[in-house]
Amino acid sequence: MAISNYPSKLSLPQTNPGVATVLEYLVIKFPYIDAEIWRQRITDGKVHRHDGSLITAQTPFQAQERIYYYREVDSEPIVPFKETILFQDENILVAYKPHFLALTPGGKYVNECLQNRLRRRTGIDTLQALHRLDRVTAGLLIFSVNPSTCHLYHHLFESRLIRKTYQAIATVDEGENIVGKKWEVKNRLVPSVPLFLMCIIEGEANSHSVIQCLDQFSDKALFELNPITGKTHQLRLHMQAIGYPILNDKYYPLLQPFSEDDYCAPLQLLAKEVQFIDPVTQKPMCFSHESNLSLA
Repeated sequence: MAISNYPSKLSLPQTNPGVATVLEYLVIKFPYIDAEIWRQRITDGKVHRHDGSLITAQTPFQAQERIYYYREVDSEPIVPFKETILFQDENILVAYKPHFLALTPGGKYVNECLQNRLRRRTGIDTLQALHRLDRVTAGLLIFSVNPSTCHLYHHLFESRLIRKTYQAIATVDEGENIVGKKWEVKNRLVPSVPLFLMCIIEGEANSHSVIQCLDQFSDKALFELNPITGKTHQLRLHMQAIGYPILNDKYYPLLQPFSEDDYCAPLQLLAKEVQFIDPVTQKPMCFSHESNLSLA
């Protein structure tokens, strides 16, 4: 049994979904976790409020209350790739996340995620990711080190004041030459079925990316991607939209049957560079990681 060393946080919704207790809400919120497991966690003192007071089986549901619990899995895989810390000061830490490593606890991953690895490595228990990156995507992530300045860096993302540059590889038809070609993609992305997927529908655009082909070799091409917005799976869908789905993508254009991770065939998508003006020091910041994507 693997148990997280750090609690996961859940804010109860504004609208009560028809439950009387916190326990009832947890049961419907997490349908793949047996109700008896939640009852046992509560009995064992593993569910509590922000102030540390314990939740009981009778604790009433209270809208927007923050609840903390400790994730558990029977067996946790170990991802055989190492993260890299590129920068750290009193306010932020910038790290490279390898392919297949989760950013935060989720699914069968509890302690084997970038945030918890970095907390153990640095001893900073308050370390908090400021933005997201898919588990199967590699690249740069910024973490808050200082809770008192965390909101300043969150504002950068909310106001789109951070420029992010990605690279991706896709298959192309031999003989076509698209080096230097650019695309500006705007469309409407909404949740699909199953819910972890997104899809493109008609309607007012809520996603925007700029894409350019940088290089080609044989039947593969290297693309640079600059997301203007930050929707879930945006770049993967936008590459599909221009006719070049990202190599080794198990979700798009067609959802593949479940299979274990193939460490030799990672999704060919990399968050390569981030640029911003530091809201505390007012200095321009730019971090980049050498591409591990190959056209060979």
